[in-house]
Amino acid sequence: ISPRTMPTVTVTIRKGEQYYVGEALEVDVVTQGSTVEETLANLREALALYFEDEPDFVMSSTEAPMITSVTV
Repeated sequence: ISPRTMPTVTVTIRKGEQYYVGEALEVDVVTQGSTVEETLANLREALALYFEDEPDFVMSSTEAPMITSVTV
């Protein structure tokens, strides 16, 4: 996949005990960093590598995932 055809992926970033943890919601990619900016950079790199290995990947939906909170 060339940079021009790179899909847009929804990610979440949360503060862990020592690092920020970044996770892609549409594909199985998780990474971490010392700052939010580093975590985003790491996510971009990890996603680029993921899609490099998945050249025929097609997003199953053009609609963004719904993110909400649930009280248990």
